[in-house]
Amino acid sequence: MIEIAHLLCLANAYQRATALEDVTLSHRVFGDSKKLAALRSGADITVTRFNNAIIWFSANWPADLEWPQQVFRPLPEAA
Repeated sequence: MIEIAHLLCLANAYQRATALEDVTLSHRVFGDSKKLAALRSGADITVTRFNNAIIWFSANWPADLEWPQQVFRPLPEAA
């Protein structure tokens, strides 16, 4: 099962590779500069917003960065 911890795993890996701060990445992924911090603090998210975030990461993942094995990656055409 994929869960918020997996989404945060993607965010952490992406941030290590790109040096983006939470507010910047959160705005790019969610259109809300506070959502990523809220998720880190235990907030919840809708399924649609969650799926869209996973798709965003898949479509924008750096080519030289390995996708975390424990996180399902959508097919490229879905992203």
